[in-house]
Formats: sequence, structure tokens, C-alpha cells
Amino acid sequence: MAKVKLPKHIYEFYASGSDSQSALARNENAFNRLCIRPRVLIDVSNIDTSIEILGHRCSMPIGIAPSAMQKLAGGNGELDIARAAVKMGLNLTLSSQSTTALEEVSGTREHGLMDSLPPPPFWMQIYLYEDVQKSIGLIHRAEAAGYQALILTVDTPVLGNRLSERKTAVVLPEGMGLPNLDAAKPKSKAQPSLNRQLMNARSAAEAQSLRDKAGSKMHSSSLTWEKTINFLRSVTKMKIILKGIMTGEDAFLAVQHKVDGIIVSNHGGRQLDSASSTIEALPEVADAVQKAIPVILDGGVRNGEAVFKSLALGADFVLIGRPALWGLAYKGQEGVETVFNIMERELNRTMALAGTRNVEEITKDKIGVIAKHGFGVSKL
Repeated sequence: MAKVKLPKHIYEFYASGSDSQSALARNENAFNRLCIRPRVLIDVSNIDTSIEILGHRCSMPIGIAPSAMQKLAGGNGELDIARAAVKMGLNLTLSSQSTTALEEVSGTREHGLMDSLPPPPFWMQIYLYEDVQKSIGLIHRAEAAGYQALILTVDTPVLGNRLSERKTAVVLPEGMGLPNLDAAKPKSKAQPSLNRQLMNARSAAEAQSLRDKAGSKMHSSSLTWEKTINFLRSVTKMKIILKGIMTGEDAFLAVQHKVDGIIVSNHGGRQLDSASSTIEALPEVADAVQKAIPVILDGGVRNGEAVFKSLALGADFVLIGRPALWGLAYKGQEGVETVFNIMERELNRTMALAGTRNVEEITKDKIGVIAKHGFGVSKL
């Protein structure tokens, strides 16, 4: 329904991956190799899907992933998604490239809550500029507005080669801006971001020239573990979560540098096309972390069974991005609520049929992997 309602280039902006879109396809298809090993004769008359993440209780082990410029998808954009999250007790991460001011989105946490539950946690996603000092203002705004965690995206030293965006650049229509970014001032002519212009560079020299002209306005390609984490710790008391961890080596370093959580993510298949799927990367990451910090997964989660499999394989929480946008495009806040009502019913039903009464009982012994050769299912 979203595909029918949205302009073709806007739908493709959200739906597409990079290059041949192999990583995008792997994210969803890899779940098919996993099957659930159901247990029976267990009283599953009362299923509890709630979970605690970083000290906050959520109605489901599902949060809404950050995605840019949500007013392009429809309705009231970020406000519709935020209101749905609050009403349903769901964690939300706001993109720094949102078309609604972060303060306005945060204000929704105090309204519309059901059953007198505490407001769900809201997190703020950020890219650091080459001159990290230019990011301090946004970080302080997010902290002052009550966001509990800062999500640093670490997998974008450059943007992936997104062919759909190169064919038709996405620009904001008149009257729509990016109020969280200092650079988002009215322009005489709408144009793609500097980072997207870099995708069209025809040579290394042209790319470097564009970087030189842009200076500190580009996403940083020089972040390092020691320097970057120390900088963030010096400017905020918010929890720090790194988004874009895909290896055990980096997961181990995240624990060593005392970040508060990591997100196993390949940017929805929009960055390195030869990256593995996130569910395939998850066991290695979870083994490296050994429950020292929360491990969150995004990418390819399209139903309640995929949520179950992610938790069983070692994730503490999952984030869902594109389905929320499709709900927004379909019917604003009501459409977003519809998507997550479907997710809740699917997860609840899957848990009951698998013989698990709460999220804590979704453990590795509940899933198996279908043999690539021969016949049968192997326990993990």
C-alpha cells in the first residue's frame, strides 16, 4: 500500500539498498535458515512480551529504528511515529536528520500513554561531523529534551552506493527542513546533501575536491575508538550506543571502551553490499559481548517469528525500520499502530506456540538451523 501511495523515488529511497542490493536481500532471507523448536504441555495462557532495556520497561522487545526525513513518507512524519510509540509503550530512536525538531518529538512522551505506564524510552541517533565540536550543540539539545541514550552511527565514513538516489536525488520540498541540523538553513535552491553528492563523484580526485570544499560539514571518516568515545563521554551523560557493529572484534572493543550498548546493523543493506546479514553476524557478536552490554539487532526483521529468532540467537532487543515507514505512508499514526499491533500478535502467538511464556524464556535451545546439505535440523 505504501508503494502505491508514495512517489516512486521516495519509495525507492526508503526501500532500496546499495549496489546490487545483496545485503538488503540477505537480511530478510537469512532468517529462513532458522527454524523454531517448539516445546509443548506448557501453560502459555498468559504471555508476557514486555522487556527492560537500559533501565526502562517496554511493552515489547521491539523498538522503532531511526530513519531520515519521515514527513516524506506521509502524515505528520516523526510525530505520528512518536505518538504511536508512546501509545503502545515502544522504544523510539529519532534520526538526527528528522523533519521534526527533536524537542517536539520528545514532547509526545508525556501524552497519550495507555494504562498509566511510564513513558517509553526515546533515544537520539547522530552522525558526527569531521569537526566534532559542531555536533556538541545537537547532543546537548537531545540531553536537555530528555532523550535517554545517544545512538552514534559508526558505519558511514562514506555513504554506500545507492543507485536509486543517484538516479533521482531526494530533496526536501519547499517548507520542509531538517530542524535538528545547524546546516539546515533555507537555501535558494533545493539540492541533495553533500554526503549524497559525494556518491556521484567520478574519480578519487573529484571526491577529494568535494570533501575539501565541504570541510567540517561532511560526516566524519576519521572516528576512532579512543578519541570518539572519550569525546562523547566528555560532552554528555546520556547512555552511548554504537550502531553498525558487525563483527566480534568490534563488539569486544565496544565492551572494552565501556559503551552502554551496541546495535548489530548493516544500515538496512544501504552501505556495504557484501556485508553479511545482521542475523548471521549476531552469534559472533553475542559471543564476544557475553552479556556485558545489551546487544540490539536491526535489519530484515519483518514479522514476530523473526523477532523470536533474533532473541533466541542472542539479541536482547530488536529495532524495526521500514515497516514503520510503510505504516506511516498508509495511514499516519493509525498505520504505524497497525504495523506494531500485527508485530505484537505475531510475537505473542509465536511465543505461545513455541512454549515460551516470557521473553526471558526465548533461549538458544528454542531454535535450530536447517541443514544446508543432507537432511535435518541442527541445534545451535
